[in-house]
Amino acid sequence: MHTIRIKTAQNIDIDYEVAGIGERTIARIIDYALFLAIILLYLWLFDNVMSKSVLFGFTLPQILFFVFYAFYDLICEVVFNGQSLGKFVMKIKVVSLDGGRPRFGQYLLRYLFRAADFTLAVPAVAIFSVAVTENKQRIGDIVANTTLIKTKPKAGIDELNATLPEEEYQPVFMEATNLSDQDIALVHEVIRHFLRTGNMAFVDNMAKKIQDHLDITPPEGLNSYKFLQTIIKDHQHVLLNLNPQIG
Repeated sequence: MHTIRIKTAQNIDIDYEVAGIGERTIARIIDYALFLAIILLYLWLFDNVMSKSVLFGFTLPQILFFVFYAFYDLICEVVFNGQSLGKFVMKIKVVSLDGGRPRFGQYLLRYLFRAADFTLAVPAVAIFSVAVTENKQRIGDIVANTTLIKTKPKAGIDELNATLPEEEYQPVFMEATNLSDQDIALVHEVIRHFLRTGNMAFVDNMAKKIQDHLDITPPEGLNSYKFLQTIIKDHQHVLLNLNPQIG
């Protein structure tokens, strides 16, 4: 199970699992199902109804469909932050290996090299490339320095609950003893919400409330997310020392 680390706009590192062949394949099938649905809708609504355009005898809806089909991936990934319909359903997205959102040039490179990955003659090229490369990249990803990740962070609330501070751990905020179990449970929930949605507002608000409640000022460089994690570790450490039978 390979992961890459993404740095958020709030300067927080979060590990994401790289999407495998299965998620990519199903996402592509969903996209093809969308194309098929559009074709069937066209046949039902417009066949023998729309007048033909002057361009090679194709009807206007046909021309629009071909344009949509040809540029579908590029348009969706640029507009919807690395996701097509299939990728959205499968909860995967395109990211740059440097941890940021891909630039338009990277999306364009992925698009231009799609023919090398998915031509009818050699459809196995993309599958083979994803299978053997470290970051699960097809040729277009390698050239563009991108890959696909699962949008749900690998680090979750269960890992936070399971990870207790080491015996030699030195608490940063002894004031954490003044927090109740209900307070800590709420902190866990705020972290869970952030890991699920990426919404930093709740983290900032919770950190500010705890700082005001405990009358403490976090050291410089300790952002809101890491502050909440530290509060949890400090609280657990004190509980273990007061109640050694817990361990």
